[in-house]
Amino acid sequence: MGAAVSITRLDLTASELRKAASGEKNSAAARRILALALVLDGLDRKTAAETCGMDRQTLRDWVHRYNAAGLAGLRNLKSPGPGSKLTARQQAELAELVEAGPDPAVHGVVRWRRVDLRDELQRRFGVALHERSIGKVLAKLGYRKLSVRPRHPQADEEAQETFKKKFAATVTAQIPDRAKGKPIEIWFQDEARIGQQGTLTRVWAKRGTRPRAPHDQRYDWVYLFGAACPQRRVAAGLVMPAANAETMSLHLTAIGRKVAAGSHAALVLDGAGYHIAAALTIPDNITLVRLPPYAPELNPIENVWEYLRGNKLAITVFDDYDDIVDKTCGAWNFFEQDPKRIASITTRTWATVNV
Repeated sequence: MGAAVSITRLDLTASELRKAASGEKNSAAARRILALALVLDGLDRKTAAETCGMDRQTLRDWVHRYNAAGLAGLRNLKSPGPGSKLTARQQAELAELVEAGPDPAVHGVVRWRRVDLRDELQRRFGVALHERSIGKVLAKLGYRKLSVRPRHPQADEEAQETFKKKFAATVTAQIPDRAKGKPIEIWFQDEARIGQQGTLTRVWAKRGTRPRAPHDQRYDWVYLFGAACPQRRVAAGLVMPAANAETMSLHLTAIGRKVAAGSHAALVLDGAGYHIAAALTIPDNITLVRLPPYAPELNPIENVWEYLRGNKLAITVFDDYDDIVDKTCGAWNFFEQDPKRIASITTRTWATVNV
């Protein structure tokens, strides 16, 4: 009979070790804990080891680990693996490359691929990496391949930030005297053209395949006028045959009817011609607040269009004009009748005002 293994760490009794083993998710670690419990019960080393599926020397090794680190020492330690070939400074420079994007005149590409970054790192640092390794480094740095948002070349990002920071002051300055002291509702408004030249969207498909979907080639369409108030979770929409001052006036009237009694609406919208036309009829309970030029990203109704196209209006072949109207109305009603979705899509933390 072998000599008892010496366990010098006595902060847990045999009973407490068994309890710890019952709650251990890792089966290998649980067996090691039970082996130590048997040793504390006075069982010889050979029997304790064989009972828990190991040899005596292995048990001795785990005893040493337990004495040094407690229960944590009985779990398998993950190998750190090989270190990165890129230093911290080089990884930071890689991040700067990704943020800045390639220069087509210098790099010959308009977007970074992993193979392009591999070649650029080889040129800069003389470090040879596989393109899969480039992907792992990018993931470690927090980068993913995402769809880009369109940005007008004349967009002024500084003006957009100023608009957000001074939004409350801008609204307060534009509210007419007749609305002073009334609760202010923030509404957003925009229009979208919906028609037979529709959009496609992403679908689940087998890796390596190219799924197909119907795409109409005709040119009939309608205009969907939409507005939403994220604070009250209400929306107002109209489907119209054209976008002009007359149809815009009708939409403003529809929005005015949705504004709470005794309140005044600050309606945020872009600077389209029919939004500033002299013939526009603006209800007394609405004040128009213009967005900076070329700043659709500040208007959450753009996200509503993206949501409806992706979930209700994409991959659709419309039979005729009436079918376009019916399906567009159905899509908007789907959105308007879901208050949580209205708030989720259109809420912006910067769009608040206290008057």
